[in-house]
Formats: sequence, structure tokens, C-alpha cells
Amino acid sequence: MTPENHLTTAEVARYARQLALPGIGVEGQERLRDARVLVVGAGGLGSPVLLYLAAAGVGTIGIVDDDVVDTSNLHRQVIHGDAQVGRPKVGSARDAVARVNPHVHVEMHDVRLDAANALDLLARYDVVVDGTDSFEARYLVSDAAELVGVPVVWGAIHQYSGQVAVFSARDLGDDPGVTYRDVFPEPPPPGTVPDCATAGVFGVVCGTVGTAMATEVVKLVTGVGRTLLGRLAVYDALDGEWRYLTVRADPAREPVSALAQPEPVACAVPAPATAPDRMDADELADRLGRGDVVVLDVREDWELATEPFEPGADADVRRLPFGRVLAGDADAALADLPRDAVVAVLCKAGPRAERVTEAARASGVDARVVDGGMLAWRARDAAVAP
Repeated sequence: MTPENHLTTAEVARYARQLALPGIGVEGQERLRDARVLVVGAGGLGSPVLLYLAAAGVGTIGIVDDDVVDTSNLHRQVIHGDAQVGRPKVGSARDAVARVNPHVHVEMHDVRLDAANALDLLARYDVVVDGTDSFEARYLVSDAAELVGVPVVWGAIHQYSGQVAVFSARDLGDDPGVTYRDVFPEPPPPGTVPDCATAGVFGVVCGTVGTAMATEVVKLVTGVGRTLLGRLAVYDALDGEWRYLTVRADPAREPVSALAQPEPVACAVPAPATAPDRMDADELADRLGRGDVVVLDVREDWELATEPFEPGADADVRRLPFGRVLAGDADAALADLPRDAVVAVLCKAGPRAERVTEAARASGVDARVVDGGMLAWRARDAAVAP
């Protein structure tokens, strides 16, 4: 990342306040302009990272994401807006970057990062930002970065907290190398970590953690300050505190020698129920018509407000918000369920119903997951509507 050309008059005007900073100046700004940074994930963390890297003047930004913008993203994915709902995230993010800084060149990669394309993609860039939300992707980014020799700025969020670190298999200056696998050798057991849809996420934490990640990228590119390599920054939004943990390379870890596709890690979902423990939307409708089923709706209150389940006045529909299950406060509600009737457990798409069904069956209830949840019920209603 050696500077090649002097800044233009327009660039000097745009970055004047940054050029005045000790440790950045013209040379640091030229390094930013000549840098190539790959951001994996244009979501909650990728949004502030992309906006601030663009504003800082990173010359080439690659964006990897194969998802589309959804309304439920908007409270935390601030690079997107209502008008972009349904659009590919890479296109929406590219347009936002262009509005922030027309001097930035964006390379769009509307693909899912996998073992077949990761090495080629990462090798084109100087720094990689891991803003992904799955353990599978995090291990893949870490392994690919180790093989091609680029540093990774990593971040993660959970509800009201977040983490930030810099990982590199090789030493960076005086800081010895340490990778994601050194700190997290194995993914957590399936079902032990809830996803964002289940546990929720405090949107502004994405901004706090994402801007910290962008800061680390600028430090890596310009050489100013001390990066987080060798330290794990942990943020608690409720206490308003940052803590810093020292992390070191594991001397017993074998270096990554080849890239393999990591196994997916299920988030807060037990193994799928067997066939007798399930029913589809058609069967639920038939049973509701006969009056021989109790429906247990495990969605949260805010979900009911936007999409109530109203199968008819005579239907026996009961509530158990999944948050109570996570809090360990579901025993009384499960104890009140009938033991002489089929209980259809309903959530938005099925995963939360899996967990409640497992608990209900363990307590002696003939509970069954409604496959596809409210999404399937809504689709059935649309199909049978006159």
C-alpha cells in the first residue's frame, strides 16, 4: 500500500480535516486512496463500516453479500432505506457509498462467500472486514485470510453487546500474529447461541461496533496508532463500558494449509423434530375446522401486532412468547397445556417452534411444530383466497 500519486485539489478539499491529523497527513491519505478493502456483509456491521471507510477516502471497496434488503433489517442496517427493500444489498450499498464519496470505486460481489470463491476474492484486497453473522462464515474468512496473508478486522454483536478485534496470521509490526481460530478454536455447540431474529439486537450497537471496526481499518492502512491485534475489545451498551482482553496465538494450533467449507452451526434450534411431531399449514387448517387442536403461538407481542393469527372465534389459541422460554420462565405455561389434545406450536418460520415443541413433548404434551410457521399459514391463505 505504497502511495503512488499526490492528492488532487478536490481530494485535499474533501479530506482537509483528516490531512491535518498527526500520523495521517498527505501520505496517510494517499495510502487510504490506494487501499483495497473487502467488506464481507453489507448488514448491521457492514453498514457503518462502509459509510465511514467511504467518507475516510478508501479508494476501492469490495462488498460481498448475496442477500436482499428486508424491512426487518432497517433498524440496524443504516446504509439501506425503505426504497431499497427487495433490492440486492450490494447494489443498495454501492449507491449509498457513491452518495457519500464519489471518489470511491466499489466492486460488487453479489455472491455467498464459500470455499470455492473465498481465496480468489480475499487475495484481491489489502484488508478484509468480517461483518458476517454466522460462525460458518467467520471461520471461512479467517482460514482464507490466513492462506492469502491478509489481516482481518472482525466484529460481532449480540443483543446489547459487541466485540471487535484484528486478526492476522503474520506479525504486524511489533504485534505478534493471532487469528480467529486461536481465540475461538471451535464453534459453539448447535442450539446454544440464538440468532438475531430470536434474541434480538440493539440496533445502535451495530453503529458503535461498526465504527470501531472502521477505525481499525484506517489504522491498518495508514499505520497510525496501535491496532487491536492481540486484544479483544468487548462493548457493553447497557453499562456503557469497553473492556479489553489480551489474546495470543495458540502454539499448539496447526496452521491452516487448505480451505474447506466449514460446517453450518445451528443457532438456538434443536435437531428437527421427527415427522410425527410436525404438521403443515393444511393439516392445521383441517384440525382447526374440526376443533381438535390447540394452537400455541410462541411469537412475541410486537409480532402479533403486525401479523395476528386469527383462525376464528372458536379456535383455542394460547400464547407463550419465546422470550419467556429463553429466560427459563416457561414451565407454568407448558404445565397448563392439555395432555389429551394435539398442540400445534406456531412461530414465524419454524425454528422457535422447534425448541418449544421439544420442551412441551418432554413434559408430556402431544406438541407438533407447524412447518413454516406464519409464513406458511399466510401463503396457504393466499392460495385458497377466492
